[in-house]
Amino acid sequence: MSGDNGIDPGVPPSGNGCVECDAGGGWWFHLRRCAQCGHVGCCDSSPAKHATGHFRATGHPFVQSFEPGENWYWDYSANELYEAGPELAPPVSHPADQPTPGPAGRVPVDWAKVLRA
Repeated sequence: MSGDNGIDPGVPPSGNGCVECDAGGGWWFHLRRCAQCGHVGCCDSSPAKHATGHFRATGHPFVQSFEPGENWYWDYSANELYEAGPELAPPVSHPADQPTPGPAGRVPVDWAKVLRA
């Protein structure tokens, strides 16, 4: 990584799901956590792409996967993937029993078709 600019390892995640999807009753495919402020947003494979929207609104360049077992980072400003980076404050993923896509009860039956559209 090109230095730790834009990463605050002490900030906890904003919650267990996408902030905007939870507020609006939406759903997501995968989750990403802003490494600067902890905002949890949905990935670009999700219908609303809130993690990228957060980057555009704030300029916070780094997100880390918020999926169980994944610790890679994405740098929006450099359009670059990093296999690993600084350890962030726990929890490091959504709960393992939270389904993907999620959350339970809000994912449409035809979710795979929706994502391909």
